[in-house]
Amino acid sequence: MKLKKQVTVCGGAIFCVAVFSLYLMLDRVQHDPARRQSAGNFPRSQISVLQNRIEQLEQLLEENHQIISHIKDSVLELTDTGAISPSGHLPFRSANGSWVLPFDGRPTFLSVQPLDCQFALGRRSQTDLQMLDVYSLLSFDNVDGGVWKQGFEITYEPNEWDDEPLQVFVVPHSHNDPGWIKTFDKYYNDQTQHIFNNMVVKLAEDPRRKFIWSEISFFAKWWESADVHKQEAMRKLILSGQLEMVTGGWVMTDEASAHYFAMIDQLIEGHQWLEKNLGVTPRSGWAVDPFGYSATMPYLLKRANMSSMLIQRVHYSIKKHFAATRSLEFMWRQTWDIESGTDMFCHMMPFYSYDVPHTCGPDPKICCQFDFKRLPGSRVNCPWKVPPRAITDANVAERAGVLLDQYRKKSKLFRSKVLLVPLGDDFRFDKPLEWDQQYFNYQKLFDYMNSHPEMHVKAQFATLTDYFNAVYKANGVAPGTRPPDYPVLSGDFFAYADREDHYWSGYYTSRPFYKNLDRVLESHLRGAEILYSLAVAHARRAGLEGRYPVSDYSLLTDARRNIGLFQHHDAITGTAKEAVVIDYGNRLLGSLVGLKRVIINAAHFLVIKNKDIYRFYQTEPFLETDDRRATQDSLPQRTLIELESSPRYLVLFNPVEQERLCVVTVLVNSARVRVLTEDGQTLPVQLSAQWVSAIEMSGEVYQASFMARLPALGLAVFHLYDSADSPMTLRSDTLLRIPGQGQSIRGLDPLPVRSQTVDAQPFYIQSQSLTLGFSGTTGLLESIRRKDDPQEVRVQIQFLTYGTRPSKDKSGAYLFLPDGNAKPYSQREAPVVRVVEGPLFAEVVAHYQHFQQTVRIHNVPGVDGLSLDITTMLDIRDQNNKELAMRLVTDIQSGDTFYTDLNGFQVKYTCPQTWSKSSPLLVLDSS
Repeated sequence: MKLKKQVTVCGGAIFCVAVFSLYLMLDRVQHDPARRQSAGNFPRSQISVLQNRIEQLEQLLEENHQIISHIKDSVLELTDTGAISPSGHLPFRSANGSWVLPFDGRPTFLSVQPLDCQFALGRRSQTDLQMLDVYSLLSFDNVDGGVWKQGFEITYEPNEWDDEPLQVFVVPHSHNDPGWIKTFDKYYNDQTQHIFNNMVVKLAEDPRRKFIWSEISFFAKWWESADVHKQEAMRKLILSGQLEMVTGGWVMTDEASAHYFAMIDQLIEGHQWLEKNLGVTPRSGWAVDPFGYSATMPYLLKRANMSSMLIQRVHYSIKKHFAATRSLEFMWRQTWDIESGTDMFCHMMPFYSYDVPHTCGPDPKICCQFDFKRLPGSRVNCPWKVPPRAITDANVAERAGVLLDQYRKKSKLFRSKVLLVPLGDDFRFDKPLEWDQQYFNYQKLFDYMNSHPEMHVKAQFATLTDYFNAVYKANGVAPGTRPPDYPVLSGDFFAYADREDHYWSGYYTSRPFYKNLDRVLESHLRGAEILYSLAVAHARRAGLEGRYPVSDYSLLTDARRNIGLFQHHDAITGTAKEAVVIDYGNRLLGSLVGLKRVIINAAHFLVIKNKDIYRFYQTEPFLETDDRRATQDSLPQRTLIELESSPRYLVLFNPVEQERLCVVTVLVNSARVRVLTEDGQTLPVQLSAQWVSAIEMSGEVYQASFMARLPALGLAVFHLYDSADSPMTLRSDTLLRIPGQGQSIRGLDPLPVRSQTVDAQPFYIQSQSLTLGFSGTTGLLESIRRKDDPQEVRVQIQFLTYGTRPSKDKSGAYLFLPDGNAKPYSQREAPVVRVVEGPLFAEVVAHYQHFQQTVRIHNVPGVDGLSLDITTMLDIRDQNNKELAMRLVTDIQSGDTFYTDLNGFQVKYTCPQTWSKSSPLLVLDSS
């Protein structure tokens, strides 16, 4: 009401001034003596001039009346619709200088409750092996263990198997990377398709032969090109149990860089393909090549109805410790599980690698002699200079004895007399000759062992589930159940080291651009799936399914498969070759374009109230997307909304299950922007400059930010106008902190810019919930204080650089091997710092030579208002063997513990002290 009265009074005053001016003009005419004397005989020209002036005044009065009426109507509209607060206030500055934005009081998306953090403080699972405790026990001294370099000498008594023979399960496999040195298609054409073609023939030659396969992306590609006879032969092998699909994911996913959404999605894509085409469900997990293992994966496999799993790439010191305590097989339990509902039986391979020299036993020199692909004349040989020998009647007894010795030694590391022996390596069995070499020679060894009871062994080819079932049977428990006296473990297996101090933590940040593109694509996929499902459901209900482009489903499938492909442990990790990375990037970009098309088509259908007028035009989309990417390695370019006096429509989608109140920023071509909701409510807008450089703003593009309330899983439509009457458009206040005096700074109407020379005094930005302090020298964040909390928390951002070792082994895509502690990042001149404040958000942008960091806070209720958005854009292409790191230094008294994210699914509890012995490199930034 106060605003309404003010506008009415102002309009009335203008009206009175206009009327009074007219009165004075007429009065002057009446009282002018000269004019009085000539009354009655005015020249016609003067009378005409006077009439024109009177008409002009009448026209001005009419325009003034229209303006007052328009203002009055606008105030009534704003008051009635509740676009501003019930009390009728626009955003205003409080006494301390912060913007206050009134809200309507309705609940917003996610408010902070005291109980939100209680879950983390609850009772932890009771386990025999907690990985943090294990790390604290280990010395990580890497003592030479003899033939098993990273282990110890293994001995046994010959009569240990007299009462219970050793059961040996040899599991042939071929690990096929869907992209690494070669692209996915190149690997398939050169090698993988031949593995499948040979498999169909060679496994059928002897029912005792077994094989396992993991990567469904390759298998699906082969299946689509195979004829009916090959498909039927393959199906027969699977249904008979000779071929087992293990894990069944689209790829063997990375477990450090991947988000749980994508981990699940690629698993679903593989499982649904298997169910649809073969009618099978995987029972066991197989992960021999990911670079460390997350606790998220056993949880997902358990929920996918698997009962057992296998892992390989674990820190060599942990393997040694687990082998010494016979804990290589355990029940893997989630840290929050106080019972056993998440338990997954897990087998950890004990030796260096999953290749043949490191799987039959502790001595790779001997095991290599039983990799029959390396027979003399092959292009692959044994590094230990002792080649394999083909098995004959003359040497089978001696060879079987040597191999059995390795089997027995390996079995001493486990708690049962059931032994798993993988037989394979990368892209093995691509030639028919290798199938014959491996299967014929091993079958002769098995036949000899099994026909000599005095050896107390039963050996056979097997699948992974064959092995696990034998372990359960030997222990008298059902599949997936904890065998008696087997340990329970909680925690994860990061970071991985395969030798010395070679920690595979470099890939956590390798090729961050593509890691980001992956997350962008995941969010688009989720949104597209939701909108497509809603649109199809509405189309079916309206009887318009024939007119809606249900063929968009194929775009969703392609996107799921390309995202799934990128979860491969050489893709999202950033460890593939450059040409392969480009291939991944093109696949991701193509899927992103396809998903935007799905979103546009679905949103178009859903926002039209009268569905009868809906028409789908393939070449003329109804909507434009908010950004575009020209190439797979280019940054997104925001779409400019060109405003007119008629409305431009902006459609926003909320893909989460709660209503959201958030700040939306769009680019417009006019500073005279007005934003209305679909029902006509005018919204407050914060108008800000679009900057083309650190000190130059665009004169043609502006940022318009407004508060949007979005329904759960719903769409909202907003109207944007170019309007001279924009009473709720408020300009941002911009200050440039400039080093030195030489630079000329000027604002562009209607956005003035203030400037000042950099000084050492800290400066602040604030919202209704937060006050952030920044260094006057660096322009980087230094402190955070919450509203009504007198204590200021130190949160100092620092940028540092790492070099790499001068030795042969250097930091790279896989490893992080710095040349010492990090050194502070420095440049000759102080940075240009831009401070922007307004009713909806405030931000500080620091421009450095190699990076630009933006810290923004939003003036909204709930979690969003208590959060910081920190965005860092960097370009270090002119640097060689340098890594840029951001460090957070706080005064939080957390002792020796901190928490970090694990796949976006759970929080990992970590203690730097325990890591300092295993990997000093991992705690350099722990402050």
